[in-house]
Parts: sequence; structure tokens; C-alpha cells
Amino acid sequence: MGRRPGRCYRYCKNKPYIKSRFCRAVPDAKVRIFDLGKKKAAVDEFPYCVHLVSDEKEQISSEALESARIACNKFISKTTGRDSFHMRIRVHPYHVLRINKMLSCAGADRLQTGMRGAYGKPYGLAARVDIGQIMISVRCKENVLPVASEALRRAMYKFPGRQRVIKSKKWGFTSLLREEYLALRQAGRIRNNGAHCNVDRGKGPIYKVRRAQN
Repeated sequence: MGRRPGRCYRYCKNKPYIKSRFCRAVPDAKVRIFDLGKKKAAVDEFPYCVHLVSDEKEQISSEALESARIACNKFISKTTGRDSFHMRIRVHPYHVLRINKMLSCAGADRLQTGMRGAYGKPYGLAARVDIGQIMISVRCKENVLPVASEALRRAMYKFPGRQRVIKSKKWGFTSLLREEYLALRQAGRIRNNGAHCNVDRGKGPIYKVRRAQN
């Protein structure tokens, strides 16, 4: 039996239904990799960022997320190289989809119960997204920005509903605007933390503040 079309599970109709000790036999999500490209790049290396933002409240299947990840990664890697970007899938498929299987062979009417006991069995996984929620982010250098935007535009075709590609004003994946980041870095108050950074607020014991400044 093949997969049901995505339109059967597109809308957020009921409460979130996640894997738990009560709901155990859940198939694995198709998307297993959420960070691609040069993911160990320091925060200073990629100052620009592009987001794919959802324009609808809906459910996105794990198969669609995997398909979009492959399309986006392949286009940027082929055009500018594997180490020219860091892509991150920002939504996770935790919601369990169910199916009430029906038999369609001859003599199935003896076995079928119709709508009696119609609570289905786990069938797949989906991510629930809201309006304005970021689905995929790519951080890169300024010369790779048009390629990253085009890659996300191509990834949009793997999803139902409407999405938008938005160029961020923030520095990479951080929560600081580019001007703020540069000013804080000039003042020596930025501490690298992988793809993100911590801002030294100048509080705490004096010896710790002096050590951070030196």
C-alpha cells in the first residue's frame, strides 16, 4: 500500500499527538540531518543569513522536509561549494500522523468495521508550523546570498501552502543586528559560542570581567 497524498494531513485539526509510552510503534522521521554545510564555522565567518518563512498554519510531513533539504543543499553545494554556507532545518517533525486502514480486496466486508473503532495506527510524522515561523535558515557570506535565496526558493516547491524567502538583518544565526554585532566586537564584548555568540554584559566578580576583557 502506497503513501497517502500530503493533502490528507495538511491542516492542524486536532491536538499535537507525539511519541510517548502510550504511543510507541511510531515510524522514524525521514529527515534525520538538520545541519548541513560548514556547520563548525565560527560565528564571524558567515555574517549574512536568509530564512524560509511559513505564511500558513499547517502540517509539513517529514518526507517534504527531507526533499526540501536535499534540493536546497544540492543547489548551493553545486554552485558555490560545500564549505560556502551553513544550512539549518528549524522545524522538527514530532506530530504523529494516524491512518485507519481499510481492506479493499474481495470479501473485505466481513473483516471491516467501518467507522467503529476508527482511531488509527501511527503512520508517519509531521512538523506543525505557524504563520511567520522560520522553517529553514542559511548563513553565508555576502557573495553567496543570491545563491542561498535561489536555493530556498527551489525548496519552497517541496512544501504545500505559501512561504516567503526573507533576508535577515541579523548577524548569521545570532539575535544581534549586524551593526550591533560589529560595535560589540569592536568593544571586545563578543564571546564565540559555535554558530552563536554570548555578549559579555560586564557584570559579576571584577576578576572575571577583567579576564574576559584581556
